[in-house]
Amino acid sequence: MREKVLQQILDGTILVDVSGERVGQVNGLAVLSTGDYAFGEPHRITARTYAGRRGVINVERETALSGHIHDKGLLILGAYLAGEFAVDEPLSVTATLVFEQTYTMIDGDSASSTELYAILSSLSAVPIQQGIAVTGSVNQFGEIQPIGGVNEKIEGFFYICRAKGLTGTQGVIIPKQNVRHLFLSRPVREAVQAGMFHIWPVAHVSEGIEILTGLPAGDRPFGENTVFGKVERRLRSLAQAASPTAHPA
Repeated sequence: MREKVLQQILDGTILVDVSGERVGQVNGLAVLSTGDYAFGEPHRITARTYAGRRGVINVERETALSGHIHDKGLLILGAYLAGEFAVDEPLSVTATLVFEQTYTMIDGDSASSTELYAILSSLSAVPIQQGIAVTGSVNQFGEIQPIGGVNEKIEGFFYICRAKGLTGTQGVIIPKQNVRHLFLSRPVREAVQAGMFHIWPVAHVSEGIEILTGLPAGDRPFGENTVFGKVERRLRSLAQAASPTAHPA
C-alpha cells in the first residue's frame, strides 16, 4: 500500500508539493495502517480566509467526515486567533479549512498546528515553503503539544521528498516533546547528517511559522514586516469592512 500511495503522489494523482511556496497551503502528515504495518503519508491542507463572522469552518465537519477530536482541534484554532488578534474587537473573519483529497473519516488533533499555519499564511498573504511538512497539536495559547506516530510521519514525508529529489531545504516540523521518541531509519538519519533533510522541534506556533515562511513571527506591538503584524492588519481591515458604520444607508 505504501508503494501505491507513493506512486499516486509521483504521478500526480494525489497532489503533494515538496518544493516551491504557496499561500494558505501546508503539508500535513497522517499515519495509515494495514494490519501490523503503519506508514506515514503527507496530505495537502489548504485554507481560504475572507470577510464574515463564521470563524473557522471545518469542511470535513460540514460533510460529516470529521471526528469529535478533530472538531475540538478546530474550535481551539478559533480561540487562539481571537485571543491573539481580536482582544479588543470581534473576530470578523471566515476561514475555510480542507484536508484535500480525503474521502474517509478524519479524526485526531495532530494536524491542528498545521491547520493554524495555513490560516496564518492565508491571512498574512505570506507563502509557506512546500518542502516542509508539519505535525503537532496546538492549544489556545499557541503552545505545540506532542503527537503519536512521529517516526512514521517523518519517514513517510522523507521518502516522498527523496523520490521527487532532495533539495537540502526539506524537512519536518515536530513538537519538541517528541524528540525523545525519535527512532528513525538509516536513510533518514544519513540524510539529516548530510544536511539534505531536516527535523525542526518547536514549542510554540511562532517558532513554526518562522521556519515555514522565513519571516519573523513578531512580538507585540507587531512590526510591519512580521507574519503576526500582517495577520493583525488584515483582521483589522476585515473588522472595519464588517462594521455597520462602514456601510452607511
